[in-house]
Amino acid sequence: MKKVFIDGETGTTGLQVRDRLVNHPNISIISIDPAKKRDVEEKRRLMKEADVTVLCLPDDAAKDSVVLAKEEGCRILDASSVHRVADGWVYGLPELDVTQRAKIKDAQFVSNPGCYPTGAILFLKPLIEAGLLPASGDYSINAVSGYSGGGNALIDRYESTHNAPTFGAYGLTFNHKHLPEIKTWSGLDKSPIFVPSVGSFRQGMLTFLPIQLKGNVTMEQLHAELLKTYATDVFVTVNDFNAVVDNSAPFLTPHGLENTNQVELSVLSGPDNQSGVLVAKLDNLGKGASGAAVQNLNIMLGFAEDIAVTL
Repeated sequence: MKKVFIDGETGTTGLQVRDRLVNHPNISIISIDPAKKRDVEEKRRLMKEADVTVLCLPDDAAKDSVVLAKEEGCRILDASSVHRVADGWVYGLPELDVTQRAKIKDAQFVSNPGCYPTGAILFLKPLIEAGLLPASGDYSINAVSGYSGGGNALIDRYESTHNAPTFGAYGLTFNHKHLPEIKTWSGLDKSPIFVPSVGSFRQGMLTFLPIQLKGNVTMEQLHAELLKTYATDVFVTVNDFNAVVDNSAPFLTPHGLENTNQVELSVLSGPDNQSGVLVAKLDNLGKGASGAAVQNLNIMLGFAEDIAVTL
């Protein structure tokens, strides 16, 4: 039996990681006394006891916990955004390429991916590597997430008050903290324009990339490449070409994957077969956060990666 300490167990991501791990047959959870959750020496003791510590903390607090982990030589899976492009950290997207799972398994420090970048990277990286999309292209990524992605404060605003917007775009200074992650792990030469937004629903996410192809490349070729790339990945599904897979057709909604670790990629083409949109659909708290964290924990600890990833 392996031991996992969740530092930040009472936050949105921490609670979802915990709810998954209570059903894990090979992992026991180490919990900190709530009265000591800011006690550095108590954290140090629990990190030393644990096989892996999961950080479900605000960025600055995660930095402090990593200092402790480095002092003690502990293994860390960090769900904050501060180490996703940092030297010495392995990016925790197992589907990134054929070598990534081995890197995660052997790493001391793994950074859990962001929710928005997960979808964007999954459709951009293989298409850029295949030469079907240019790394130097001008890209604009638009996305909408359920309000749970904003943490406890935003959840409380939507669920306890009456002043929350039905829809709201943000990140309009165009320096969103996810941009370095998207640029680095997609293989882009420059950052895309990225406009995230929040909707009046708890969970679910859609990430859109409008496409205008040049030369002889077609949208069907993009679809074929994604099918080939993710043929053996159990958590990534590439929908049929031009298929809007949704019970509420003709609408494509962010719903249907809540509490799972699944991602659906869609290639939707205009009649010219050279313009359209790439769409990633996932649960912002599942494959976008806690489901991915449990998948990474399984890999780090040598278990089958699908154990307990779904609520």
